[in-house]
This record gives sequence, C-alpha cells and structure tokens, in this order.
Amino acid sequence: MTSYRTAESPYKSNNTASNMCGFTLMNNQVGALIANVVGRLDNVTVTPLPSMIRVDAQGRFDTVYADIDEEAGEEEGWFDAAEFEENMSTHYGRMVHLDDRTIMFANPEDAAEYLDFDLKPLT
Repeated sequence: MTSYRTAESPYKSNNTASNMCGFTLMNNQVGALIANVVGRLDNVTVTPLPSMIRVDAQGRFDTVYADIDEEAGEEEGWFDAAEFEENMSTHYGRMVHLDDRTIMFANPEDAAEYLDFDLKPLT
C-alpha cells in the first residue's frame, strides 16, 4: 500500500516577531524621491513594482523630511507628514510622525517613548 504525505505549507501561520517594518508608496515622482532617500539606509530594502514601491526595513528607520527636500531640489519645508501620507498607501509596524521626520518601528516597545506607552508591569 502506498502512503502519501502532504508537504508543509509555506503559507502556514507564524506568530513570531519578524523585526520588520515598512510601507508602500505610489510609484510616482514623489514616491521615487522618498524611495531613493530611504533606500540609502543600510537596513532598508526598496522594491519597485509597476504600480507601487515597497519599502521594507529591519528594526527602525527614519524618513527625514529635509533629506527629501534636498533630493527634490526644493526649499526646506516642502516635504512634510501630509505630503508623506499622500504618497504612502499602507504601512506595517509602528509609525510615528514628528515635525521633521516619520519614524518606522518594527517593535512597539521601541516606540514606547513616542506613543506614551508604559512598559512597566502593573503591580
């Protein structure tokens, strides 16, 4: 009698922390500017796709608005959180907008100080 064994699914549930965060951008001029700037960071991988640009990172990374201004050849203050939100489609991880940057965190504990999240256990 022949016995059959089912292969393990590559799509099975996995609830371990990935230590990854990121976002997708519209594949337009501003999205390409943002991707060029953050793509220079050591822990960031940029994947251009036909209709979007995927940005993935390990740990944490900062999208510094002044760097986007410089890349675009625009005056300081041209790029801000509103412009970023307009060009971003979705994100994963914790996102914190500050006046001069957007910070992405893979782990919520790392963003605790920005989110007013207390890491101390209740007694």
